[in-house]
Amino acid sequence: MNSTMPKALVLGGQGGLLGRAVMAALAAKGWDAVASVPGEFDYFSGDLHDKLAEYVDKINPACIFNTVGYTNVEEAESNADKAQALNRGVPAALARVVKSRPVRLVHFSTDFVFDGRKSVPYTVDDQPNPLSVYGRTKRAGEQAILESALKRYNIVRTAWLFGGGKKNFVRTILNICRDRGEAKVVFDQIGSPTYTADLAAYTLMLVELEASGVFHIVNSGQASWCELAAEAVNYSQMECRVTPVPTAEFPSKVTRPAYSVLDTSSFTQITGTVPRAWPQALREYLMLDDVEKEV
Repeated sequence: MNSTMPKALVLGGQGGLLGRAVMAALAAKGWDAVASVPGEFDYFSGDLHDKLAEYVDKINPACIFNTVGYTNVEEAESNADKAQALNRGVPAALARVVKSRPVRLVHFSTDFVFDGRKSVPYTVDDQPNPLSVYGRTKRAGEQAILESALKRYNIVRTAWLFGGGKKNFVRTILNICRDRGEAKVVFDQIGSPTYTADLAAYTLMLVELEASGVFHIVNSGQASWCELAAEAVNYSQMECRVTPVPTAEFPSKVTRPAYSVLDTSSFTQITGTVPRAWPQALREYLMLDDVEKEV
């Protein structure tokens, strides 16, 4: 790798849905990217800050991308301590580490920091009000970074991820359709479907422009889970009936925001880029994912 290119450290870059996309985006732009190895850190240990500081000094990155998180929304309700450790503890430790080093921190957050009571897209200026353990711990991670008063950072809120290399909602629905010929999918939750490849590329735009702050990055448009599923099934030309059902048909201990569409205007203002529409991104993912399955 050309040593004159900037170096990046991607926590979760080998095993995660988003981490892999970030690694690919960095490679495409010529960055010298290093992915943390699964199991390399005990993120629940009391000396995490010291371990991270030692690792950062060894790698000497210009930017750290944190894609590590406790993302199982259901299990978080019963494992609040673990969710807090990953979703708040890791970004808090990273903020302390980079505070005294010439390193940018990029941390990914979620639409779940909002309560879903709006009927128009959430802007970066809207007040978070999370309804779940997952949402509260992710919000706590945001606050830890904001309270550290970093000058070079990005908190990127995103939502409804799909992408290659790992299980995601779209692939799960298509597998259900293949096995059963029918999928029941909720119609009364509305959000912003997001292709991980686009999310990673757009995030890198902010980094290379040295734009700091909180941003929303999702694909353009909005959809219900049912609409997203139907679009995936239609494009895949599968014989499958997608049946819309209310959220109440799937009992859960998690209160999810009914409407969590994210407004990306602050991102567009900085970069001059309007995120492409989610159906277009979905089609690209499905084409590439079919290739990946055949290899």
